[in-house]
Amino acid sequence: MSRAEFRHFLDEQVVQPLYSAHVGLRLIRLPLMEEPSKGGGDPLVNFFTVEETRKYLTGKENRHGKVNIHGANRTYNTIGHACVLMKKELEEYMNYEIGSYCKDDWLQGQALMVRGCDPLPRRRCLARAPRLYLQPLPINESLWRLPDDRNVRWNSYRGFSKCTGCFEMEKEAAKWVTNSSLRADFLIADVLAVKPGEIRIGLDVSVGTGSFAARMREWNVTIVSTALNVGAPFSETIALRGLVPLYITLNQRLPFFDNTLDIIHTAVFLDGWIDLQLLDFVLFDWDRFFCNKKDLNDYMYMFLQLRYRKHRWVVASKSEKEVYLSALLEKPPRTL
Repeated sequence: MSRAEFRHFLDEQVVQPLYSAHVGLRLIRLPLMEEPSKGGGDPLVNFFTVEETRKYLTGKENRHGKVNIHGANRTYNTIGHACVLMKKELEEYMNYEIGSYCKDDWLQGQALMVRGCDPLPRRRCLARAPRLYLQPLPINESLWRLPDDRNVRWNSYRGFSKCTGCFEMEKEAAKWVTNSSLRADFLIADVLAVKPGEIRIGLDVSVGTGSFAARMREWNVTIVSTALNVGAPFSETIALRGLVPLYITLNQRLPFFDNTLDIIHTAVFLDGWIDLQLLDFVLFDWDRFFCNKKDLNDYMYMFLQLRYRKHRWVVASKSEKEVYLSALLEKPPRTL
Protein backbone atom coordinates (compact mmCIF):
# COMPACT_ATOMS: atom_id res chain seq x y z
CA MET A 1 0.00 0.00 0.00
CA SER A 2 1.42 3.36 -1.06
CA ARG A 3 1.59 6.38 1.24
CA ALA A 4 -1.28 8.05 -0.63
CA GLU A 5 -3.42 4.93 -0.41
CA PHE A 6 -2.69 4.66 3.31
CA ARG A 7 -3.72 8.28 3.91
CA HIS A 8 -6.91 7.69 1.89
CA PHE A 9 -7.63 4.58 3.97
CA LEU A 10 -7.16 6.47 7.24
CA ASP A 11 -9.40 9.29 6.06
CA GLU A 12 -12.20 7.05 4.75
CA GLN A 13 -12.14 4.23 7.32
CA VAL A 14 -10.92 5.90 10.52
CA VAL A 15 -11.03 9.71 10.61
CA GLN A 16 -14.42 10.28 9.02
CA PRO A 17 -16.28 7.60 11.06
CA LEU A 18 -14.72 8.92 14.29
CA TYR A 19 -15.67 12.49 13.41
CA SER A 20 -19.25 11.44 12.55
CA ALA A 21 -19.52 9.67 15.90
CA HIS A 22 -18.13 12.75 17.67
CA VAL A 23 -20.73 15.02 16.05
CA GLY A 24 -23.51 12.53 16.83
CA LEU A 25 -22.58 12.42 20.49
CA ARG A 26 -22.62 16.20 20.70
CA LEU A 27 -26.13 16.26 19.25
CA ILE A 28 -27.50 14.00 21.98
CA ARG A 29 -29.46 16.25 24.33
CA LEU A 30 -29.56 14.99 27.91
CA PRO A 31 -31.26 16.65 30.88
CA LEU A 32 -29.02 19.12 32.70
CA MET A 33 -27.09 17.41 35.47
CA GLU A 34 -27.15 18.72 38.99
CA GLU A 35 -24.37 18.50 41.53
CA PRO A 36 -23.09 14.91 41.58
CA SER A 37 -23.21 14.75 45.39
CA LYS A 38 -26.87 13.68 45.37
CA GLY A 39 -27.34 11.88 42.10
CA GLY A 40 -23.98 10.22 41.65
CA GLY A 41 -23.66 11.73 38.16
CA ASP A 42 -26.55 9.68 36.70
CA PRO A 43 -28.46 11.98 34.30
CA LEU A 44 -31.79 10.21 34.93
CA VAL A 45 -31.40 10.58 38.69
CA ASN A 46 -30.44 14.22 38.32
CA PHE A 47 -33.46 14.91 36.13
CA PHE A 48 -35.86 14.48 39.05
CA THR A 49 -36.03 16.73 42.10
CA VAL A 50 -38.15 14.80 44.63
CA GLU A 51 -35.70 13.07 46.94
CA GLU A 52 -37.64 9.81 47.11
CA THR A 53 -37.58 9.48 43.31
CA ARG A 54 -33.84 10.10 43.25
CA LYS A 55 -33.19 7.54 45.98
CA TYR A 56 -35.27 4.96 44.13
CA LEU A 57 -33.44 5.43 40.83
CA THR A 58 -29.92 5.54 42.24
CA GLY A 59 -28.15 2.20 41.68
CA LYS A 60 -27.65 0.17 44.87
CA GLU A 61 -24.38 -1.69 45.39
CA ASN A 62 -24.59 -5.02 47.18
CA ARG A 63 -23.52 -5.10 50.80
CA HIS A 64 -19.91 -6.04 51.46
CA GLY A 65 -19.25 -6.09 47.71
CA LYS A 66 -20.88 -9.50 47.32
CA VAL A 67 -22.37 -10.78 44.09
CA ASN A 68 -26.09 -11.52 44.39
CA ILE A 69 -27.90 -14.69 43.39
CA HIS A 70 -28.33 -13.37 39.84
CA GLY A 71 -24.60 -12.77 39.40
CA ALA A 72 -24.73 -8.96 39.65
CA ASN A 73 -22.98 -6.70 42.16
CA ARG A 74 -25.35 -3.76 41.75
CA THR A 75 -29.14 -3.34 41.46
CA TYR A 76 -30.88 -0.71 39.36
CA ASN A 77 -34.56 0.01 39.92
CA THR A 78 -36.51 0.61 36.72
CA ILE A 79 -39.20 2.99 35.52
CA GLY A 80 -40.90 3.41 32.17
CA HIS A 81 -39.03 5.74 29.84
CA ALA A 82 -42.16 7.90 29.36
CA CYS A 83 -41.92 8.86 33.05
CA VAL A 84 -39.47 11.54 31.91
CA LEU A 85 -42.27 13.11 29.86
CA MET A 86 -44.52 13.22 32.93
CA LYS A 87 -42.06 14.56 35.47
CA LYS A 88 -44.59 16.71 37.32
CA GLU A 89 -47.16 13.94 37.67
CA LEU A 90 -44.58 11.34 38.71
CA GLU A 91 -43.01 13.58 41.33
CA GLU A 92 -46.44 14.33 42.77
CA TYR A 93 -47.02 10.57 42.94
CA MET A 94 -43.66 10.05 44.70
CA ASN A 95 -44.13 12.89 47.19
CA TYR A 96 -45.30 11.08 50.34
CA GLU A 97 -44.32 10.47 53.94
CA ILE A 98 -42.14 7.37 54.26
CA GLY A 99 -43.73 4.68 56.43
CA SER A 100 -47.13 6.38 56.55
CA TYR A 101 -50.25 5.56 54.57
CA CYS A 102 -50.07 6.20 50.85
CA LYS A 103 -52.35 8.85 49.45
CA ASP A 104 -55.51 7.46 47.88
CA ASP A 105 -54.02 8.11 44.45
CA TRP A 106 -54.19 4.75 42.70
CA LEU A 107 -56.01 6.40 39.81
CA GLN A 108 -53.13 8.82 39.32
CA GLY A 109 -50.68 5.92 39.33
CA GLN A 110 -52.75 4.01 36.78
CA ALA A 111 -52.94 7.08 34.54
CA LEU A 112 -49.14 7.24 34.59
CA MET A 113 -48.93 3.55 33.66
CA VAL A 114 -51.27 3.63 30.68
CA ARG A 115 -49.43 6.66 29.28
CA GLY A 116 -46.11 4.85 29.27
CA CYS A 117 -44.69 5.50 32.76
CA ASP A 118 -44.71 1.77 33.29
CA PRO A 119 -43.39 0.22 35.41
CA LEU A 120 -44.05 2.71 38.16
CA PRO A 121 -41.42 3.17 40.86
CA ARG A 122 -41.90 1.36 44.15
CA ARG A 123 -43.09 3.45 47.07
CA ARG A 124 -42.23 3.17 50.78
CA CYS A 125 -45.72 3.86 52.08
CA LEU A 126 -48.58 1.62 53.21
CA ALA A 127 -51.24 0.81 50.63
CA ARG A 128 -54.78 1.65 51.66
CA ALA A 129 -57.56 -0.91 51.97
CA PRO A 130 -61.35 -0.61 52.18
CA ARG A 131 -62.56 0.78 55.53
CA LEU A 132 -65.10 -2.02 55.98
CA TYR A 133 -63.52 -5.31 54.92
CA LEU A 134 -65.29 -8.65 55.22
CA GLN A 135 -63.61 -12.02 55.05
CA PRO A 136 -63.75 -13.24 51.42
CA LEU A 137 -65.79 -16.29 50.53
CA PRO A 138 -64.09 -19.71 50.25
CA ILE A 139 -62.98 -20.65 46.74
CA ASN A 140 -65.81 -23.12 46.17
CA GLU A 141 -68.32 -20.28 46.70
CA SER A 142 -66.50 -17.24 45.36
CA LEU A 143 -65.98 -18.13 41.70
CA TRP A 144 -69.46 -17.17 40.51
CA ARG A 145 -70.60 -14.74 43.21
CA LEU A 146 -70.13 -10.99 43.09
CA PRO A 147 -67.88 -9.81 45.95
CA ASP A 148 -69.33 -7.75 48.77
CA ASP A 149 -69.26 -4.02 47.92
CA ARG A 150 -67.54 -3.28 51.22
CA ASN A 151 -64.44 -5.17 50.05
CA VAL A 152 -63.87 -2.78 47.15
CA ARG A 153 -62.79 0.88 47.11
CA TRP A 154 -65.43 2.31 44.80
CA ASN A 155 -64.16 5.88 44.63
CA SER A 156 -62.96 7.26 41.28
CA TYR A 157 -64.98 4.86 39.11
CA ARG A 158 -67.11 6.29 36.31
CA GLY A 159 -68.16 3.20 34.39
CA PHE A 160 -66.71 1.42 31.37
CA SER A 161 -68.90 1.00 28.29
CA LYS A 162 -66.98 -1.93 26.78
CA CYS A 163 -67.78 -4.22 29.70
CA THR A 164 -71.32 -3.34 30.69
CA GLY A 165 -72.27 -6.85 31.82
CA CYS A 166 -69.03 -7.87 33.49
CA PHE A 167 -70.53 -7.69 36.99
CA GLU A 168 -73.67 -9.69 36.14
CA MET A 169 -72.61 -13.17 37.19
CA GLU A 170 -75.57 -14.96 35.62
CA LYS A 171 -74.63 -13.62 32.19
CA GLU A 172 -70.92 -14.21 32.80
CA ALA A 173 -71.53 -17.85 33.77
CA ALA A 174 -73.08 -18.56 30.37
CA LYS A 175 -70.05 -17.42 28.39
CA TRP A 176 -67.94 -20.02 26.52
CA VAL A 177 -70.12 -22.96 27.64
CA THR A 178 -73.40 -22.34 25.77
CA ASN A 179 -73.93 -21.46 22.14
CA SER A 180 -74.65 -17.79 21.54
CA SER A 181 -76.27 -16.04 18.63
CA LEU A 182 -72.87 -14.71 17.55
CA ARG A 183 -71.04 -17.04 15.18
CA ALA A 184 -67.69 -15.70 16.35
CA ASP A 185 -68.03 -17.10 19.88
CA PHE A 186 -66.03 -20.25 20.63
CA LEU A 187 -66.84 -22.82 23.32
CA ILE A 188 -64.13 -23.77 25.82
CA ALA A 189 -64.80 -27.47 25.24
CA ASP A 190 -64.11 -27.07 21.52
CA VAL A 191 -60.92 -25.11 22.14
CA LEU A 192 -59.52 -27.59 24.65
CA ALA A 193 -60.37 -30.48 22.32
CA VAL A 194 -57.85 -29.16 19.81
CA LYS A 195 -55.01 -30.15 22.18
CA PRO A 196 -56.46 -32.68 24.63
CA GLY A 197 -54.59 -32.66 27.95
CA GLU A 198 -51.94 -30.20 26.73
CA ILE A 199 -53.53 -26.90 27.80
CA ARG A 200 -52.71 -26.45 31.51
CA ILE A 201 -51.68 -22.81 32.12
CA GLY A 202 -52.31 -19.56 30.32
CA LEU A 203 -52.99 -15.85 30.29
CA ASP A 204 -56.13 -13.81 29.68
CA VAL A 205 -55.41 -10.36 28.21
CA SER A 206 -58.90 -8.89 28.35
CA VAL A 207 -61.13 -6.39 30.08
CA GLY A 208 -63.34 -8.10 32.62
CA THR A 209 -63.85 -9.62 36.04
CA GLY A 210 -61.99 -12.89 35.51
CA SER A 211 -64.83 -15.07 34.22
CA PHE A 212 -62.66 -16.72 31.56
CA ALA A 213 -60.17 -17.74 34.28
CA ALA A 214 -63.03 -18.94 36.51
CA ARG A 215 -64.49 -21.10 33.77
CA MET A 216 -61.10 -22.51 32.78
CA ARG A 217 -60.40 -23.37 36.43
CA GLU A 218 -63.38 -25.71 36.27
CA TRP A 219 -61.56 -27.46 33.42
CA ASN A 220 -58.38 -27.71 35.56
CA VAL A 221 -56.62 -24.99 33.57
CA THR A 222 -54.86 -22.22 35.51
CA ILE A 223 -55.31 -18.76 33.99
CA VAL A 224 -53.75 -15.47 35.12
CA SER A 225 -55.84 -12.43 34.14
CA THR A 226 -54.46 -9.01 33.26
CA ALA A 227 -56.59 -6.34 34.91
CA LEU A 228 -56.42 -2.58 35.01
CA ASN A 229 -59.18 -0.77 36.87
CA VAL A 230 -60.41 1.10 33.79
CA GLY A 231 -63.74 2.51 34.96
CA ALA A 232 -64.50 -0.36 37.36
CA PRO A 233 -62.76 -2.42 40.09
CA PHE A 234 -61.74 -5.30 37.81
CA SER A 235 -58.53 -6.19 39.64
CA GLU A 236 -60.11 -6.38 43.11
CA THR A 237 -63.09 -8.35 41.80
CA ILE A 238 -60.85 -10.94 40.17
CA ALA A 239 -58.86 -11.39 43.38
CA LEU A 240 -61.99 -11.64 45.56
CA ARG A 241 -63.30 -14.36 43.26
CA GLY A 242 -60.21 -16.38 44.18
CA LEU A 243 -58.33 -15.78 40.93
CA VAL A 244 -55.01 -14.09 40.10
CA PRO A 245 -55.07 -10.53 38.67
CA LEU A 246 -51.92 -9.26 36.95
CA TYR A 247 -51.85 -5.45 37.14
CA ILE A 248 -50.05 -4.74 33.89
CA THR A 249 -50.49 -2.68 30.72
CA LEU A 250 -49.85 -3.52 27.08
CA ASN A 251 -46.73 -1.33 27.32
CA GLN A 252 -44.73 -4.10 29.00
CA ARG A 253 -43.21 -7.31 27.75
CA LEU A 254 -45.12 -10.18 29.31
CA PRO A 255 -43.42 -11.30 32.55
CA PHE A 256 -43.15 -14.94 31.52
CA PHE A 257 -40.22 -16.86 30.13
CA ASP A 258 -40.28 -18.10 26.53
CA ASN A 259 -42.63 -20.98 25.72
CA THR A 260 -44.02 -21.30 29.25
CA LEU A 261 -47.72 -20.64 28.48
CA ASP A 262 -50.08 -23.07 26.80
CA ILE A 263 -52.76 -20.58 25.81
CA ILE A 264 -53.26 -16.81 25.60
CA HIS A 265 -56.78 -15.45 25.28
CA THR A 266 -57.89 -11.90 24.53
CA ALA A 267 -61.30 -10.29 24.12
CA VAL A 268 -62.36 -6.63 23.72
CA PHE A 269 -58.76 -5.56 24.33
CA LEU A 270 -57.71 -5.39 20.68
CA ASP A 271 -60.90 -3.92 19.21
CA GLY A 272 -59.43 -2.23 16.18
CA TRP A 273 -57.40 0.54 17.86
CA ILE A 274 -54.00 -1.12 17.98
CA ASP A 275 -51.20 0.16 15.77
CA LEU A 276 -49.98 -2.44 13.29
CA GLN A 277 -46.34 -2.13 14.32
CA LEU A 278 -47.33 -2.56 17.96
CA LEU A 279 -49.42 -5.56 16.95
CA ASP A 280 -46.32 -6.94 15.26
CA PHE A 281 -44.64 -7.04 18.69
CA VAL A 282 -47.61 -8.72 20.37
CA LEU A 283 -47.08 -12.39 19.62
CA PHE A 284 -49.79 -14.41 21.25
CA ASP A 285 -52.76 -16.57 20.51
CA TRP A 286 -55.95 -14.58 20.63
CA ASP A 287 -59.67 -15.10 20.67
CA ARG A 288 -61.76 -12.18 19.58
CA PHE A 289 -61.68 -8.48 18.77
CA PHE A 290 -63.55 -6.27 16.34
CA CYS A 291 -62.13 -3.95 13.71
CA ASN A 292 -63.14 -1.94 10.68
CA LYS A 293 -63.74 -4.00 7.57
CA LYS A 294 -61.14 -1.97 5.70
CA ASP A 295 -58.50 -2.97 8.30
CA LEU A 296 -59.28 -6.69 8.20
CA ASN A 297 -56.69 -7.61 5.58
CA ASP A 298 -53.97 -5.75 7.51
CA TYR A 299 -54.79 -7.63 10.71
CA MET A 300 -54.95 -10.95 8.90
CA TYR A 301 -51.51 -10.35 7.39
CA MET A 302 -50.01 -9.39 10.78
CA PHE A 303 -51.13 -12.67 12.30
CA LEU A 304 -50.56 -14.94 9.33
CA GLN A 305 -46.96 -13.80 8.92
CA LEU A 306 -46.27 -15.49 12.26
CA ARG A 307 -47.10 -18.80 10.55
CA TYR A 308 -49.55 -19.88 13.23
CA ARG A 309 -51.60 -22.93 12.39
CA LYS A 310 -55.24 -21.94 11.90
CA HIS A 311 -57.62 -24.24 13.79
CA ARG A 312 -60.57 -21.84 13.60
CA TRP A 313 -61.00 -18.53 11.79
CA VAL A 314 -64.42 -16.83 11.83
CA VAL A 315 -65.44 -13.38 10.58
CA ALA A 316 -68.88 -12.17 11.68
CA SER A 317 -70.60 -8.86 11.04
CA LYS A 318 -70.88 -6.42 13.97
CA SER A 319 -72.19 -3.42 12.06
CA GLU A 320 -72.15 -2.00 8.56
CA LYS A 321 -68.52 -0.94 8.95
CA GLU A 322 -67.19 -3.30 11.65
CA VAL A 323 -66.72 -7.04 11.95
CA TYR A 324 -65.84 -9.52 14.68
CA LEU A 325 -62.75 -11.57 13.97
CA SER A 326 -62.37 -14.70 16.09
CA ALA A 327 -59.53 -17.16 15.70
CA LEU A 328 -57.96 -20.14 17.38
CA LEU A 329 -54.31 -20.17 16.34
CA GLU A 330 -51.51 -22.54 17.33
CA LYS A 331 -47.95 -21.29 17.61
CA PRO A 332 -45.69 -23.63 15.62
CA PRO A 333 -42.72 -25.31 17.31
CA ARG A 334 -39.53 -23.33 16.82
CA THR A 335 -36.76 -25.59 18.01
CA LEU A 336 -33.09 -24.71 17.66
